[in-house]
Amino acid sequence: MRLQLENKGKTPHAGLYVHIPFCIRKCPYCDFYSITDLGEMDGFVDVLLREMDLVTRPEGAFDTIYIGGGTPSLLTPSQLTKILEGAHARFGFTQDVEVTLEVNPGTVSLDSLRAFAEAGVNRVSLGIQSFDDQLLKFLGRLHSAQEGRQAVRWVRVAGVENVGLDLIYGLPNQSPKGWLEDLKEAVSYGPEHLSCYMLTYEEGTPLYEWWKAGRFRALDEGSVRELFEVTNDFLSSRGYDQYEISNFAREKVFRSRHNQKYWSHAPYTGLGPSAHSFVWPKRWWNHCSVSHYFESLTSGELPVEGMEDLSHNQLMVETVFLGLRTSDGVDPLQFKRRYKVDFFDFFGDLVERLEAKGLLAASFDRCALTVEGMLLSDTVAGMFADHVGE
Repeated sequence: MRLQLENKGKTPHAGLYVHIPFCIRKCPYCDFYSITDLGEMDGFVDVLLREMDLVTRPEGAFDTIYIGGGTPSLLTPSQLTKILEGAHARFGFTQDVEVTLEVNPGTVSLDSLRAFAEAGVNRVSLGIQSFDDQLLKFLGRLHSAQEGRQAVRWVRVAGVENVGLDLIYGLPNQSPKGWLEDLKEAVSYGPEHLSCYMLTYEEGTPLYEWWKAGRFRALDEGSVRELFEVTNDFLSSRGYDQYEISNFAREKVFRSRHNQKYWSHAPYTGLGPSAHSFVWPKRWWNHCSVSHYFESLTSGELPVEGMEDLSHNQLMVETVFLGLRTSDGVDPLQFKRRYKVDFFDFFGDLVERLEAKGLLAASFDRCALTVEGMLLSDTVAGMFADHVGE
């Protein structure tokens, strides 16, 4: 099976995502696809290269590779090298390609991090989540706070100059003071990037079931709001710019180049079980099954589970929804060029109502959420979607 696609968006560079679906154990809050049978890892790399042979890539070169999961830092240096060399042998890349590896602190050593950097990784996203052992235990993380601290130091010694730390907040009983301690320690290491994710209870995860069963009480909405405001105020005062609801960068150059593709309808190709791909106006996704992934590719077929051809209205809604996640917001001028619809003629009444409520700030070339609006981003996006559907 080959997908014949045209990059109608004419975006010059695409992103390559590689999903490594293996974990030593599943974190109870995580709803990303992964398995804990590590015996399939060697064979997986070979099958992944087969997918690279079959997949139809967008026009133009890739300028990002993002290796996520799962726990991609479970790969051996030789396995990671094989993946990156295989990609470079099959696809075209720009000279300044951003190569990101997600790293779980409990799965690496200084030697493995040095080898990953030698293989071509130039950006690391380190899943710290917290520097508090009690919170790490609640989250079911493999690593301790001390191992997290050690991993941050090792990444620097290994020579990686673009380091991002991932943190989670909004945990039961978490106080602003405790969260600030995590933020202060994170900033003390001088990371180029910080991702601060609000804990969510995803249906189907163990954490969701424990919450529903009353094993703990979720943090109330007012406290979560306070932690969100604390995050923005503290990181802003330390020179970190919030460029997306959960993401902060010290300088514009350190914004995640790859993740920005998802928010701007840039083309991206996803490899591995559960990975998604997009080339305007089509989106498709692979089966969430390692066994099905192996079976399809062994028989010479792509492991695609489904595809959708997005309608004009669906693309309009997504452009607004994704754009409002970012500090840049939606560009009304670009919106008109793309959809032949005047943004303010179409959404004018809604924009005025949201501005009056302090949730939106609009000008002729920008429509973006305020800090208050970011707290209600899903609700606001839903209002825009309802408006398109009227």
